[in-house]
Amino acid sequence: MRLDFHELAGFNIRRLHQISVSIFDDEMAAAEIDLTQVQYAALNALATSPGIDQGTLAGLIAYDRVTIGGVVDRLVSKGLVVRSANAEDRRAHRLEITPTGSDLLEVANPIVRRIQRQILGGLSPEERSLFTALLAKTTTANNARSKAPLRFPG
Repeated sequence: MRLDFHELAGFNIRRLHQISVSIFDDEMAAAEIDLTQVQYAALNALATSPGIDQGTLAGLIAYDRVTIGGVVDRLVSKGLVVRSANAEDRRAHRLEITPTGSDLLEVANPIVRRIQRQILGGLSPEERSLFTALLAKTTTANNARSKAPLRFPG
């Protein structure tokens, strides 16, 4: 018996991710903002948790610990984040969003809100809320199976 992969959750989640990235990239380019989804998530995390290290940042945004360094390097080179020595752990650097990074986040936030509605186009507001809640529920339930699990400090 043949399986219709178009009906599989994994196939549609992958497609929705492709669509999400495309919409995000197009909207940021239209606004002349040089920022990826991961960079946006990192800036948000640093705005709410200043002074964390790269490993903690990776956990907060569920991103690979090995490749988070490249994301941070790009944010530093854009003047959006600064690294400083950590007096408690010389192996880890403290990360903080700069005023330029905070300003960019303020400009990007309304665009990102609009992007979220576009990503879930075709759904009513109630359906978007339900879909988002169910997606969060299944993501949380399967977090430990991820190669880059969401981790909160402490």
